[in-house]
Parts: sequence; structure tokens; C-alpha cells
Amino acid sequence: MSARTKARKRALDILYAADVRQTTIPESLAVEAERAANEPARMASWLYARDIVDGVVEHREEIDELIETYSQGWSLARMPTVDRAILRIGIWEILFNDAVPHAVAIDEAVESAKILSTDDSAGFVNGLLGRIAQTAPSA
Repeated sequence: MSARTKARKRALDILYAADVRQTTIPESLAVEAERAANEPARMASWLYARDIVDGVVEHREEIDELIETYSQGWSLARMPTVDRAILRIGIWEILFNDAVPHAVAIDEAVESAKILSTDDSAGFVNGLLGRIAQTAPSA
């Protein structure tokens, strides 16, 4: 597993934990920062994970609006929690991280959905991110 894939998983864990525990993302981020500081092996993926989480927090309103717009009948509250986190990461990478090609962001999100969510989630994530990527400037 690449360092970026690990970082995406770590960012997903932070976003998911905040959502499930109904805490703030900065609180979840602080817990993970402490773990990373105490485990040097985690540092390689920690920096990008933090970039992702900080980016999602910074652009959360716009990201969530896009999810609501493109999800065709699914409100954020109705979606599985893990799907919300996966989509937020994918949209941030597509729209706000020029270093990641759109196809890579989508593939990583779909793989996460296949492993961590429902049988229908991978197709849902793929379709939603694909539509957003079509409207975004090329990476």
C-alpha cells in the first residue's frame, strides 16, 4: 500500500470518527496527531492525511453542497457515514489538489467504498465523483 493510500485511509478514519462520535474534526485530528507523534512509522502518511483533513475542513461547505447536488435524491444525512467521508476526500482531491489526477482520486475512493461500505456504494461513489470530475478543471 502506497504512502498516499495509507494517508487517505488515515484521513478517512479521522473524518469517520468525528462523524460517528459526534465530535469536531479538529478533536479527531488532535488524537491522530498524538498517535502519529508517538509512532514514527506513521509519519510518512501523516502529513498527507493532515493535508486532506485540513482541506476538507476548509472547503466543507462547498464539498457538502456538491455531494447534495450530485447525489440525486440522497441527502447527506441518509448516506452511510463512511460514504460521506469517502466522498469528501475524493471531492477535495479532485477539486483542490492538483497533484492527484482525477482518475486516481476516483479509483482510490471506489476501492475504499468496495472494502469499507455497502455493495452499492462503490458504484454510487464512482458515479458521483465521475460527474464532479467532468465539471472540474483537469489535474
